[in-house]
Amino acid sequence: MTLRALALNCTLKASPAASSTDRMIGVLAGALAEHGVTTETVRVVDHDVRPGVESDEGLGDGWPPIRQRILGSDILILATPIWMGAPSSVAKRVVERLDAFLGEADDRGRMPSYSKVAVVAVVGNEDGAHRSSADLYQWLADVGFSIPANAVAYWVGEAMGSTDFADLDDVPEKVTSAAAQTASNAAHLATILKAGPYPGVEG
Repeated sequence: MTLRALALNCTLKASPAASSTDRMIGVLAGALAEHGVTTETVRVVDHDVRPGVESDEGLGDGWPPIRQRILGSDILILATPIWMGAPSSVAKRVVERLDAFLGEADDRGRMPSYSKVAVVAVVGNEDGAHRSSADLYQWLADVGFSIPANAVAYWVGEAMGSTDFADLDDVPEKVTSAAAQTASNAAHLATILKAGPYPGVEG
């Protein structure tokens, strides 16, 4: 069974600036490839994603094409740097736009995101990886995604340090092994849900 993943890079840096978040996505994408999963990445700040909670906020809104890519994927990777101990404002913008799924459920209460899996990736030079992943898990579950076990790959450098994840010569073994577990669990759950989607309930 072929599976597709979409990674949303919620860095604050526009392309082509180097992104530690993008490097972490690469680690996860490599691990997912071991399970036959192909990964596409979108850097959200390269698109004019408008504020709002609708699937389309009007002329020029850059969200609808990204939304279509989400719907065409089996696994969503929501990847964020840590800013002030929390997910980036770009990550929050993404989840605010995903909020539209709440009003788009079918006649059995299933949102467009039902039977899709979500995992997260977090990088930063300060504390906040656990808080950020916890926030993202809750937000993603609220809008219909399924969260597998061990659903995060993260790296946190020295507090107030100057070394970024993108600057490391080698990816630490603990990050690699965590990404491998995340990828394995995500691919496993996505395979199950693709073969047998949630039935929903009659309204």
